[in-house]
Formats: sequence, structure tokens, C-alpha cells
Amino acid sequence: MLRIRNLRKIYGNYHALDGLDMDIHDGALYGFVGPNGAGKTTTLKIISGLLLPDEGSVEVDGIDALREPALLKEKIGYVPDYFGVYDNLKVSEYMEFFASCYGIEGLKARKRSQTLLEQVGLGDKQDFFVDGLSWGMKQRLCLARALLHEPVLLLMDEPSAGLDPRTRLEFRETLRELNSQGMTILLSSHLLADLAELCTDVGIVDAGRMLLEGSVEGITEKIHTSKPVIISVYKNMEAAMALLKEHPLVRAISVKNRDIMVQFAGSERQESGLLAELIQAGVQVRGFVREPGNLEAVFMQLTNHEEERVVLSYEYDRESGL
Repeated sequence: MLRIRNLRKIYGNYHALDGLDMDIHDGALYGFVGPNGAGKTTTLKIISGLLLPDEGSVEVDGIDALREPALLKEKIGYVPDYFGVYDNLKVSEYMEFFASCYGIEGLKARKRSQTLLEQVGLGDKQDFFVDGLSWGMKQRLCLARALLHEPVLLLMDEPSAGLDPRTRLEFRETLRELNSQGMTILLSSHLLADLAELCTDVGIVDAGRMLLEGSVEGITEKIHTSKPVIISVYKNMEAAMALLKEHPLVRAISVKNRDIMVQFAGSERQESGLLAELIQAGVQVRGFVREPGNLEAVFMQLTNHEEERVVLSYEYDRESGL
């Protein structure tokens, strides 16, 4: 669906994009996350044809977005991080105006507008003036407008910014519905917790470069297996250490008192197998837990905004022999 390679954009001495790569497959709900100034909005503007890059390529649904901007506009719906000035228009007039921009007029425009307004929860607001809408309603109206020409790729820049919790939840449900109908969605945000629950795929960007990209499931599995397993032994520490030193999935071992910290490169199923092996070897285990991890922790670690709170090593207590 979307393929970006070596995208660069420079403003004076500032590198907004510095060789960005991105891949989004058909039907994905892709969360594009990064701190403020990471290059998210610049990327969306280039994809949508509003901004030209200094270098790189963008392909949308088989179309070279930089060489065929007219064809690109038929494929993309864009919801920016601002609404614009349309205060003197009614909601129905707003929708019909933009429909005419896509060559949709008359009865077809009115029917299409009404359907979309109902879909985003504004079916009863057609005769309201735009300036009388709340911020959340304006966001929904902007989404309805972006869907008028039935795009195959929907771009959204910080769509939940400024929304109250209830409106944010309703907005997320609307996006889930659109995605279930087959629409590919690229959603930019700095709220990783929201994206982790909503999206099928995530890309983490900082300083104009992609740091980590993949399915939420795949990234979550990588996070899980990167965390240490802490094994608390009640009795028979020697047997536990002997087994762990020979185990093919154990990468490192450290000990403090009766706790063993193990860098274990296995899945959850293999973790349960390790516990079973310890018990079979006569080790009395009183605690067995994988250190928790999540996408937010990885984001903070990758973008160097905060050190993740993780114990990296224990010291071996030679006096106690444990």
C-alpha cells in the first residue's frame, strides 16, 4: 500500500527527515509515533502531496506519489492537525463544498455527505454552523470530509489531540470500524498507549529516522523476550544453576541471594517449559516471573527521553554461596 524510501527534508540546518523508510501493507491500521519534532507531520504532508521532499521516493497503491500528484489525490484522504476557517458554513454546506472539489455534485453529493455524517455521529448536525461545533465534532467533520471520495489510504495527524476521554474513545471506535471495512489508515500521534490498543502496526520515529517498525504483536513479542526472567529459589540453588548454564535459550545469568536473573530468549510457552525443567531437577521454586515491558517503555528508551527502570545485573553473593 505505502512504501517510503530514503525520505529527506531539510529546512536550513534542520533535518526534519533524515533518510526515513516506511512500509505499510493493505488493510493496516498503522500507528506513526514519535516525540514532537520527530518528523511525523512533515512525512504526512509529503505523502499527501502538500510538500515536496529533497530526496527519496513515495509509492501509494502502486502510484509514484511524487511524479503523479493528480492520481495521488484520488487515493488519499487527509485529516490534518488543524481544522481551518469555515465558520460561516453549515455542516451540510461544508460537506457539499468539498464534495464538489472531487467532482461529486447534486443528489449524489448530498447522499454521500449524509451517509458519512451519520457514520461519524454528526447526522443530526447538518444544519449547524461549523463555528458552533465543539472541537471533537470538528474533528469528526474533518474525518467525514476526508472520506468523501472513498480513498484507499487515510492519513490522520494527531486526530485525538484535545479530545475528552469519551470523545477519544468514540473516535477510536469509528477508526476501528473503517479499518474493519478494509481501509488502510496511517495515524500519527505521540500517545503510544492509545496506539498500542488500536493499531495493527506501529512505527517509532525520532529525528527524522525510523527507529522501530512492525506489527504490534511482533514488537510486543520482541519486548517480552528481551526482558529478564527472575527465578526465586527456596532450595537447591546448585541444581538450578547447573541446569540454567546448560540451557540453550539462556543468554546470561546473574545471582543475588536466592534470586536468579536470567536473560531468556524464549517464548511464553518455552518459559513454562523452563519452569517445568527446574522442578523436575529438584529445584524448589518460590517465584518465577518475567520482568514486565510495554511499547511505551521501548519508545522512551529508543528516543532517549527517559531511562527505562530495569535492573540490568545482580552481584553474586560469594559468602553465602548462593
